[in-house]
Amino acid sequence: MRDKVVAYDIQALRNQPVPATFVQHLTLAFRELLMSSSDGEKAMKNMTDKATYDSLQKDVDSVKNDISALADQITDALNAFTGAAQKQARQGYKQARANVDSALSEASSRGSAALDAASEAASTLEESLEDAIHQKPLAAVGIALGLGLLIGLTWRR
Repeated sequence: MRDKVVAYDIQALRNQPVPATFVQHLTLAFRELLMSSSDGEKAMKNMTDKATYDSLQKDVDSVKNDISALADQITDALNAFTGAAQKQARQGYKQARANVDSALSEASSRGSAALDAASEAASTLEESLEDAIHQKPLAAVGIALGLGLLIGLTWRR
């Protein structure tokens, strides 16, 4: 059946049902085409005339080109997505860095203010002690002796 060439007039068959033998021959030809590409090409050449074969070859080439163009478009889309993701990551990094810098600056200013307040409180306490010592020197000496005695007793143990 493979060696048998059956010619069908497509124009004559257009308004008539397709004969079963035509379907069998067509199925056999496509099976051969799928089995091996070189055998498929030979079967295609034997099955069709040169113009039809060239037309089919042109269609196959067109499909290959379309697939290649689609692959290029997918590659471009992925590259654009990657570029956008990198840009967004850079912006996020810059924003996070600015937030950290702002937080550090604010913490530094708060720390500086707390240090100034502690220094002022110590200065005020020192002035208060000096005033108390000048106003009541005997009481201050007594308190100093009492504290010294407590510290001395604590260290002995």
